[in-house]
Amino acid sequence: MSVRHFEIQTGSHERMLVTPLRRPALLIGRALKEIVPMFAQAALIVAVCLPFGFELHLAGALIGILILAGFCVGMGALSYTLALASKHQEWLFWTIQQTLLFPLLLLAGMLLPIGNGPGWLQTAAKFNPLTYVVNAERALFDGDIWATTTLTGAAAAVLVAALGLAVGVRAMQKDA
Repeated sequence: MSVRHFEIQTGSHERMLVTPLRRPALLIGRALKEIVPMFAQAALIVAVCLPFGFELHLAGALIGILILAGFCVGMGALSYTLALASKHQEWLFWTIQQTLLFPLLLLAGMLLPIGNGPGWLQTAAKFNPLTYVVNAERALFDGDIWATTTLTGAAAAVLVAALGLAVGVRAMQKDA
């Protein structure tokens, strides 16, 4: 059971909605907590790679973490929205999440290179905002902070954050 579903089933979500805080503040707070595990995972990966010759470019890594943080806020808000939409059917939450998650990861070129794939795969990857975030992260962790992919990755992260927060706030207002 996801934490979000547990909060909805135990009434924690309803108690949160009666607080005098604005809905965007509630959702942003919920989405910001997604940054902590992302930062811990990034730090762990970098720490494991350093003994094997990984050259850390601190400025690029910090900018990369900021881009990932924006993307995490958007994905956290979208995940919370999905939990609200499927609050009485937990299986629906997991089905949709898993059905979308793996294709998005594959289409981003995170697990396999897209450049060697067929044309339709390369075209589909261009519609995936995670593709631009992944390309920005590769350039940033390589020390190329002035790459054009950095700007497009940052723009994609901001777009996902804005979309996630807009959809999430609307869902929270509808649910209240």
